[in-house]
Amino acid sequence: METPKHQKNQFPALEEKVLAFWEASKIFEQSLAKPAPEGNFVFFEGPPTANGQPGLHHVLARAFKDVMPRYKTMRGYHVERKAGWDTHGLPVELAVEKELGLSGKPDIEKYGVKEFNQKCRDSVWRYKDEWEKLTRRIGFWLDLEHPYITYDNDYIESVWAIIKRVYDQGLLSEGYKVVPHCPRCGTSLSSHEVAQGYREIKDKTVYVKFKLKPDQKIGDTLIAEDNTYVLVWTTTPWTLPGNVALAVNPNIDYVLLTCRSGVGSNQDRFILAKDRVAHVFPDNDCDIIKELSGQELLGLEYQPLFDIAAVKQGGQRAHYLVAGDFVTTADGTGVVHIAPMYGEDDYQLGLVNNLPLAHTVNEDGTFNRELAAYGFVGRFVKDEKTEQDLIEFLERNDYLQKIQDYSHDYPFCWRCETPLLYFAKNSWFIKMTAVKDKLLANASAINWLPEHIKEGRFGEWLNNVKDWAVSRERYWGTPLPIWRCERCGAQKCVGSKQELGQTLEDLHRPFIDEITFECACGGQMKRDRAVTDCWLDSGSMPFAQYHYPFANEKLIDGREQYPAAFIAEAIDQTRGWFYTLLAVSTLLDKGACYQNVICLGHINDQYGKKMSKSKGNIVAPNAVIDEFGADAARLHLYTINQPGEGKKYDTRDTRDVLRQNNMTLWNVLTFYQLYAADNQGSVASSDHVLDRWILSRLSELASEVTAQLNAYHIYEAARTLPIFISDLSTWYLRRSRDRLKSGPNQAAALATLKIVLETLARLMAPFTPFLAESVWQAVTGHNFQDATQSAHLESWPKAGTVEERILADMAVVRRVVEMVLAKRDEAGIKVRQPLPRLTIANCALSDEYLDLIKAEVNVKEIACRFGQDELAVTLDTAVSAELAAEGLKRDLTRAINGLRKQAGLTRDDRVKIFISGHLSETLKAAAALYRLDILGETLADQLSLEEWPDDLLIKDKLALDGQAIDLGLKK
Repeated sequence: METPKHQKNQFPALEEKVLAFWEASKIFEQSLAKPAPEGNFVFFEGPPTANGQPGLHHVLARAFKDVMPRYKTMRGYHVERKAGWDTHGLPVELAVEKELGLSGKPDIEKYGVKEFNQKCRDSVWRYKDEWEKLTRRIGFWLDLEHPYITYDNDYIESVWAIIKRVYDQGLLSEGYKVVPHCPRCGTSLSSHEVAQGYREIKDKTVYVKFKLKPDQKIGDTLIAEDNTYVLVWTTTPWTLPGNVALAVNPNIDYVLLTCRSGVGSNQDRFILAKDRVAHVFPDNDCDIIKELSGQELLGLEYQPLFDIAAVKQGGQRAHYLVAGDFVTTADGTGVVHIAPMYGEDDYQLGLVNNLPLAHTVNEDGTFNRELAAYGFVGRFVKDEKTEQDLIEFLERNDYLQKIQDYSHDYPFCWRCETPLLYFAKNSWFIKMTAVKDKLLANASAINWLPEHIKEGRFGEWLNNVKDWAVSRERYWGTPLPIWRCERCGAQKCVGSKQELGQTLEDLHRPFIDEITFECACGGQMKRDRAVTDCWLDSGSMPFAQYHYPFANEKLIDGREQYPAAFIAEAIDQTRGWFYTLLAVSTLLDKGACYQNVICLGHINDQYGKKMSKSKGNIVAPNAVIDEFGADAARLHLYTINQPGEGKKYDTRDTRDVLRQNNMTLWNVLTFYQLYAADNQGSVASSDHVLDRWILSRLSELASEVTAQLNAYHIYEAARTLPIFISDLSTWYLRRSRDRLKSGPNQAAALATLKIVLETLARLMAPFTPFLAESVWQAVTGHNFQDATQSAHLESWPKAGTVEERILADMAVVRRVVEMVLAKRDEAGIKVRQPLPRLTIANCALSDEYLDLIKAEVNVKEIACRFGQDELAVTLDTAVSAELAAEGLKRDLTRAINGLRKQAGLTRDDRVKIFISGHLSETLKAAAALYRLDILGETLADQLSLEEWPDDLLIKDKLALDGQAIDLGLKK
């Protein structure tokens, strides 16, 4: 096997070779086909949309998803990993609109629904190759050859079957309801879509004066004079033309007052909640004329701000004070202006009081012809200039009491970023409120990581569940399978292709719109032109991916591929995919369709700011992988912090992970390979304490990783790997180098290291699949030559015996070493300089451990003393001439081996060493006393301090013992 040099860019090249091996040998396919004595482990892949480039956050999700299927496969499970593509909905339509230069539904209709939807179908695969390349490149094993696709006829038919089931249960209803509406896209949004688009904004809010009609009484008291107003605060001035009533709470205390100073001190009289006076008039000197109950105010009439013909057409009473128990004194004035078409509470109050239901705004967000007399027709209601002109209108007509800036969260369309309007319209709803108890019961069985999401973000969402607005007045989506008779209004819900009575090659609009049915009344039934919420598509995937219930009943009803044991996505999916999955499975009485979920935090830049193109802080995933490799990127993402926490991503941290882990392990492997040929045959277990210690650490690691993965604790499991790699390199290998090179214990040491590397490779396989494969292939000797052999086809390692006493004693050894090295550092004495004596207080280590300490801290003798409560060390720092010579011998050996490395020499290359210059007596003594040691440790045959030949292989200048010398090598 080719060994990469110690440069980071060699690991990506090695990974490409591993990829080629996997694909040529069909290792993924073999992993799916191998015996699975433990049965099925079910994993659901959340469908991405391929009409946009994959980003670093997709690497995060896919890396976490890949761990559990790989682990469970090695544990003896069969893990089907069906890829999926989310292909419907507004994101696709908006991209196509932009490409075609269209703006909204009228342009689409003019262009042609058939042609537009074909463009949408084509566009969803724009970046499919990039998605598949990235998926393969990061080692995410997914069945990309047989994906589910949400626009497929079979998939649509399964969604229809779900809708039919909901319809038959009476849970699908049509109603006039105030919904979050995007005027740009011309369609309503579901509550979980709205939750993804909130942002904090500053608005101009107004306090509006509604003048009471004169000569009205409360009891025997005349209160309505020409200058008496009900004061109202609103954050949405655009809704004022639609006002038909004012709501007060009968249980709140109100006052009638005048102001002697400040704004409104022109003898106007105002009615507002008593508790709000100090907030509304903070700097005014006000006189309270009368205290009033909310009950007393009911029925009082006022003059409308706008003359709206549609309000008067029905003959219903309007413009009077009504009771609203939702009115509070938390903000505003304790009086709420009611525009039934632009607020859910307003609409319900309108129904209760038989108020006029009249629109003053079109679905595109512009004022309609009712505002013709005021010059606002066709103007967008959320436009800043329109809002300013509205406020000026109020001021000109003495309707404005004051203006106030107000910061608050406002919903925007999560796709096109247009501010949403709460808008009364006819829509289809799934009555999720009717199945709330089932939702909560099913949710209680789900294990969440992080745990707080279960009762927090997700639990709160379920506790406040809203009916699901599933119809969309759009084009590219699963057609709503509802037909209605034009004559009698009878409805028909189609639940399968067969029920259409004819075959359609494409179930989308406009082809489905051409299907009609004859009604029993003799009329013609035509399809409702709506399509469904694309989240219904993705929430249906546990069933629709298998064309259930028309096929594969055993997979679902027999629970062979249901429910999912594991899913993972980002935290925003708590109100997206995580919710709709649970909603659909609950509606079908299938319980919770997933059992364990990892909810991932978002990736931000190194400063904690959201990544965006406009900020220039986007990190391209391919750039990271090309520089550091997929394994380094994966391991960094696993270990950066807990999965649910936001992640500050800095490429320098990925570089550190590469250097500290991947490169370190590769160095261990490279050292093993240098002497592996010397390891002939099997060797009985070693008695050496270092071998027993590293095998105990290995068993401890296997036990810990297994336990953590069984609990879906990927972060905790991954964090143990770098710690072990550090122990292996900086302690075991460091102290075992001489044994591994030669000597009576070499075979046992090499056999031990082989076991460790082979087992470690299998333990790392779910996390760093490329590095694991490369190490395993090298250590087992297969070297990518056998298409049936792979680390990922192996069984998961079982934990062996853990010798707790050895682990405890070795921990003491390493603590002593740490303390002694600190003493050396304080004294300014490098470790290569031997010291005469170390005394350890309160230490009961045996000689084999003391020998390790001697070698590591470079002392000649160790004495142990008792009588102290704590571990302590005393270091004799006196350096004799002989010790100084020995220390210089180590420096010289290190310099010579450094020169060998520069010259590119191997173990088979013998050299002659030449030293010249002003040699100190200590250096001469070192060369004389330790000549044989130097020759042996540098693979040299000669050491000369006298001659200096001209034909040297390599030479260098260096300082030893305070003297400048020349050092040269010759083959």
